[in-house]
Amino acid sequence: MYQLGLDIEELEELEEDAGLGNGGLGRLAACFLDSMATLGLAAYGYGIRYEYGIFNQKIRDGWQIEEADDWLRYGNPWEKARPEYLVPVHFYGRVTHNDKGEWDKPSEWVDTQVIFAMPYDTPTPGYCNNTVNTLRLYSAKSANSFNLGVFNTGDYIEAVCDRNSAENVSRVLYPNDNFFEGKALRLRQEYFVVCATVQDIIRRFKSPAFGDRDPVRTSFATFPDKVAIQLNDTHPSLAIPELMRVFLDVEKLSWDEAWDIVVKTCAYTNHTVLPEALERWPVHLVESMLPRHLELIYIINEKHLQNVRKHFPGDDDRLRRMSLVEEDGEKRINMAHLCIVGAHAVNGVAEIHSQIIREKVFKDFVELADKMGQKNKFQNKTNGITQRRWLILCNPALSEFITEKIGANYATDLSLLRGLEKHINDAAFLRSLYEIKQENKRRFAEYVQKEWNITLDPAAMFDVQVKRIHEYKRQLMNALNVAVMYNKIKANPKADFVPRVVMIGGKAAPGYHSAKMIIKLINSIGSVVNNDPVVGNKLKVLYLENYRVSMAEKVIPASDLSEQISTAGTEASGTGNMKFMMNGALTIGTMDGANVEMAEEMGEENMFIFGLRVHEVEQLDKDGYCARKYYESCPELKNVIDQITSGFFNPSDPGLFTKFIETFLDHDRFKVLADFKAYMECQEKVSEAYKDSDRWSKMCAANIASSGKFSSDRTIAEYAKDIWDAEIQPGVTIPAPNQPLFSSAENKQETSS
Repeated sequence: MYQLGLDIEELEELEEDAGLGNGGLGRLAACFLDSMATLGLAAYGYGIRYEYGIFNQKIRDGWQIEEADDWLRYGNPWEKARPEYLVPVHFYGRVTHNDKGEWDKPSEWVDTQVIFAMPYDTPTPGYCNNTVNTLRLYSAKSANSFNLGVFNTGDYIEAVCDRNSAENVSRVLYPNDNFFEGKALRLRQEYFVVCATVQDIIRRFKSPAFGDRDPVRTSFATFPDKVAIQLNDTHPSLAIPELMRVFLDVEKLSWDEAWDIVVKTCAYTNHTVLPEALERWPVHLVESMLPRHLELIYIINEKHLQNVRKHFPGDDDRLRRMSLVEEDGEKRINMAHLCIVGAHAVNGVAEIHSQIIREKVFKDFVELADKMGQKNKFQNKTNGITQRRWLILCNPALSEFITEKIGANYATDLSLLRGLEKHINDAAFLRSLYEIKQENKRRFAEYVQKEWNITLDPAAMFDVQVKRIHEYKRQLMNALNVAVMYNKIKANPKADFVPRVVMIGGKAAPGYHSAKMIIKLINSIGSVVNNDPVVGNKLKVLYLENYRVSMAEKVIPASDLSEQISTAGTEASGTGNMKFMMNGALTIGTMDGANVEMAEEMGEENMFIFGLRVHEVEQLDKDGYCARKYYESCPELKNVIDQITSGFFNPSDPGLFTKFIETFLDHDRFKVLADFKAYMECQEKVSEAYKDSDRWSKMCAANIASSGKFSSDRTIAEYAKDIWDAEIQPGVTIPAPNQPLFSSAENKQETSS
């Protein structure tokens, strides 16, 4: 490459991010694929090959503008089309039954619309073990090939447009995160990937030998022993009725036999407790698009409710609460309930989240599982991240330093980071750690200068909040505190103030008005702060435009402070929090999601914890939360909010934020104002700690040393043992293609036998 005049780092910068998810969920799946390959598990990841991924974000005059993400414009060198595994996917049509009209017997789904799913495979290699698994993404292809006869009719353009509408299924990613939008195209997408995946799994089960396409297995009795399907949230929940349809209508199994196989095969991970995020599809939409699946869901529901009635006789309200079909208002299918009923295991993604699921959100289902003797149906599997990407790849200086101290084996066993603890009081060790962080900050400052022509002082504290923009993540609280800090500097310019660069980044769903207003407010406050000569370099505000994985790999190693400030009980886990911790940033956060376990691992003295706990949030709601009370009782907060409503931060349009703030004061659903004073005071403690570089470096070292639990290797090992009943093979290396498959000793043994 060097001889060709090419630089690998420059080429890396040119590569487009494959933005095929919205936020943490898709990135978590990528970490899981890395860990599964590294642990020697034979695993596939399935998804949609969107032509346009998550939109590119531009900030214009402080507002978010969305642009299409044409990530495939120049092709994707890592993928390989697999037309030999093209499969049909059916929609709409009608169902014909046997003479008795029985829904639970083999039936025919006829007069359907067909599109094809074309698989594209991306290799996902394990770490130094010659294991390569597959990410298989499906692209929609029209079933109608061009008919030259249409040139002689007036229907040519219409025929091309019909072809396009079929292929629209994989055209674009829906950009909502933690919000359900019941659109027909979205349901088509969900069934499209499920149907193609189920066909692929069954084909491979029947023809297990590599390259063998002749069916070998005809009995499905061993299916759950050979196949485990993990439903990553409810988006692939249609896998349950789809498997039932295939087993009943195609393979002619009995209902009981089919249902037993489905339940033993499927497991469900819940990723959110926000009610607006839970998928509840209107019955009329499912009935029209997937008529056979609705019939099967109705049967599943009928048998499920019979079971509830048996264990809780006379409790009609429980039947209503636990039904798969919600009947208050428009009839809807509750997809989380479908997943729980059709899965042998259900898990949350952090201890506190799993506890909320068990004790509140799915309490009825936990009680039913207990009555049925399924004591271990509801579990916890705390999320993790892969240290190969989020430490070794993105922070090579820190990675090399750790290797010097404890060796290189932490690449596959992150618990070894505990070995750093013996160096925590070593002045030379802390100095090196500090210098690595400063160098990362200098590099990021150069990147910011190049990208946006903004000058940052690497000596200032880099205070970073990067994640999707959502009210529950409380970027608004951060923005209000920036305004408070600004006012303090203005009131006393000569006072000692720890310089800060506050960086906020993330995308808002295009239809999420409040989130887009928060982006505008952050930029408006930033515009005033950054252009005030009295403030100078003491405080800077930077909105990180178009935050994405490739930017995360740059900003996280350069961060001093990580903002994880969601309302207690709202963030299922978070994974950004773990990335910052592993790279030696300190966390200011609430006791929410995985923050709780981070505090347990490192000790609360190495974090900046503030705010209401889950039970206090609940009590506040019971007592009747009044946001204005907090607004009136905190002078710094009142002053800032009055400045915003008076147009101080947006003089060209003084009334811009008035309605937004009025609504916020009346409906502060996520307790921003209740937690604000504690947050503000905690930020002052952060500044005090930053002044003492030795103390700060010790806390950084404690964070890094205690991040071992948060490897996705540990998470996947737990899924394999507790849910999939699969054996991991850490440290086992498959022979490379140029090496013999067996050692010479094994060869001799085989020859003699």
